[in-house]
Amino acid sequence: MRGPSQDRRLVVMRRRSLLTLAVLTGAAAACAPTGSTEMRRPRAENRLRIPPLRDPRPGADGVRRFPLTLRTGHTEFLTGKPAETWGINGSYLGPTLRMRRGDLVAMDVRNQLPQPSTLHWHGMRLPARMDGGPHQTIATGGTWSPQWRVDQPAATLWYHPHPHGETADHVWRGLAGMIIIADDAGLPARYGHDDIPLVIQDRVIGDDGEMEHDKRPTFGLMGDDILVNGTLGAQLEVYTTLVRFRLLNGSNARVYHLGFADGREFHVVAGDAGLLTAPAATARITLSPGERAEIVVAFAPGEPAVLRGFAGDDDVDDGNHQILRISAAADLSRSPALPDRLPGAGPVAVPAGARVRRFKLSGHDEINDREMDMNRVDEVVPAGAREIWEVRNAVYAHNFHIHGVDFTVLDVDGTPPPAWQAGRKDTVYLPPKKTARLAVEFDRHTDAATPYMYHCHILRHEDDGMMGQFTVVPPGTESWAPRTVSHAGHHR
Repeated sequence: MRGPSQDRRLVVMRRRSLLTLAVLTGAAAACAPTGSTEMRRPRAENRLRIPPLRDPRPGADGVRRFPLTLRTGHTEFLTGKPAETWGINGSYLGPTLRMRRGDLVAMDVRNQLPQPSTLHWHGMRLPARMDGGPHQTIATGGTWSPQWRVDQPAATLWYHPHPHGETADHVWRGLAGMIIIADDAGLPARYGHDDIPLVIQDRVIGDDGEMEHDKRPTFGLMGDDILVNGTLGAQLEVYTTLVRFRLLNGSNARVYHLGFADGREFHVVAGDAGLLTAPAATARITLSPGERAEIVVAFAPGEPAVLRGFAGDDDVDDGNHQILRISAAADLSRSPALPDRLPGAGPVAVPAGARVRRFKLSGHDEINDREMDMNRVDEVVPAGAREIWEVRNAVYAHNFHIHGVDFTVLDVDGTPPPAWQAGRKDTVYLPPKKTARLAVEFDRHTDAATPYMYHCHILRHEDDGMMGQFTVVPPGTESWAPRTVSHAGHHR
């Protein structure tokens, strides 16, 4: 713990940092890319909230249990002005769930909301009936208790509702949380100290403190107030020379082009589905809704920094917002050096002659000229397959998420991804009128009666029907697998 004299030094340091920060951010705006504008400052400044960590011990049966309650509540985004919100085990957002490969985990999800919902484990490779998609609805007053064994590499995942037609509203109200599959890679790993979760969301906060449902043409719910872990005008003090940030774009539609106001370089160490094979140096990354990245940033004693968004060429970018203001303590603990190599899984290797499936995203409600049908199976895939999926965006900005798989981006319009984006993923951004080729690896879990989803993760588009379904079946049974499924769910 810090003593009183150190606290006084930190107060002085913080005041000096604010003065330096004003110069820094002004200089960054002056040298920002062509077409960008000065960074928008938040209306308030608040200490960054760190979601509580849940890392339960196994019970006598060897199961790690995570009790989760979907509930209503009130949250003060503006001091003294409580807003009506939804949350998981709290009033807004949910706890961070930490687990390890090999763990047997059980989620006991109780729904105390005034309407049915679900919880989907985004990025988790698990049986389809445990996935928490629109086929696993939890009625008001009901409980759903999926259980599975974690069998995938270390990664930053997340969980959020997935009720068909209502996902955008439920996420906007506050239902989301982060999942950490822990690693032993020699990276900063002290949660809330040098390993910081950042759930980035845009909202509209009215003068009365309430969240407003501002539905914009084409893309749905968006706003110009940036919340990080539910904090408006988030500020963070750091105490180590290296800090790992787990970035999640938890917004409904907004794309973030992220970097630091002073242009500093940082290292990406992981993407959606896990660690890279080596740290990748960069000064900018792009995250569309649902995408994650882990970055390691170096700090010097007493220096300020601002994580911010930059304007891009797309039609749903972030608009130059301040994301997080950081100040480094006057005395920093020295972190171990960043490893040269990381235990990432490497790219998905697709065999010669692999099947190619093609998908066209058009408007905001169709894939391959069809809207979502909860009872229709669009694709049947043999377990363990490695395929190429070509996803063509025929219109404005979209992205594409596939449940229950890892994939590697081969190229976007013939251009391979940069090093920081070359790891395994489950969600990919598709700029207007671009085509992505993905090397997709499917799991061994089979269930001809329960589908996984693929869809645009701009939530209005998902709700409007830009979603399809696929089942994974034993190899050789694809031709007689059912092409329809029953929409039952867990209504109890």
